[in-house]
Amino acid sequence: MKQVALLLLLAFSFTACSNPTPTQQAQSAAAGIWSAEIQGGAGEASGFSFTTEFTLNANGSLVINYFQFLTTSSCFPVDGGQESGSLVLSAVNPSTGQVSGPFKYIVQASGNTLTLTGNVTGTEVDGQPPLSEGSITGNWTLKGTGVCNNSNGTFTMIQSSSTTTTSSGSSGT
Repeated sequence: MKQVALLLLLAFSFTACSNPTPTQQAQSAAAGIWSAEIQGGAGEASGFSFTTEFTLNANGSLVINYFQFLTTSSCFPVDGGQESGSLVLSAVNPSTGQVSGPFKYIVQASGNTLTLTGNVTGTEVDGQPPLSEGSITGNWTLKGTGVCNNSNGTFTMIQSSSTTTTSSGSSGT
């Protein structure tokens, strides 16, 4: 009897380790291509709309696979420079797949830093990208030099239904 109980406990342990939790599934579903539309700022310190593709590490840090501004500015090159960020999702309602969590995205180049902070929401379907109705809303700030300093506004990011990019761009490190 002890052997049977031990075998059942061991089998349950392996199953629990190999099946992703709802939070791990949601993290996976948040990966993919996202397009950002940024409002606010003035002159060269505005119009920082971009497209990015990322995956997530287990700790919530972003692995940026692609980045490109959709507009030009003297504050940043079109390929952005150095990108980093984090996104940590948790299940709001596991029965419906609704998820939510904090988001941070940073672009740095030429002494300028664009920081986006907000909240991501959406519905994950079996932990597979993309989220259904995946969106991020929040605020952005720009700190840097000359006309690229002390600017801010709001942003919205929408996750694409496609999960791969077709053109070249920056890859964050």
